[in-house]
Amino acid sequence: MLEHRPSSHDDLVDHLVRTTPLPRGEAARVVLDVLAYFDETTEEFVRRRHREMQSGGAVNTEIFERIAAELPHRAVAPPELSLRQLRRMVYG
Repeated sequence: MLEHRPSSHDDLVDHLVRTTPLPRGEAARVVLDVLAYFDETTEEFVRRRHREMQSGGAVNTEIFERIAAELPHRAVAPPELSLRQLRRMVYG
């Protein structure tokens, strides 16, 4: 039998189990996924979004403008970055 180890997010998992049809394991996974999403650095976000949009057929001009427009809406918005700074995050 596996021992249950309390985490600092058990109260949130409990809340999700009470208020949604999610079983405890799925609720815990959702919490971890959301935390990982918000733990993403600006550079990781830019690279991920660039890959996603590029695989969808978008071109760099459009991609970097869209990323620049998305950044201010992140939970913890980074300082305003130029299109050149965004390109450098992707291409070095």
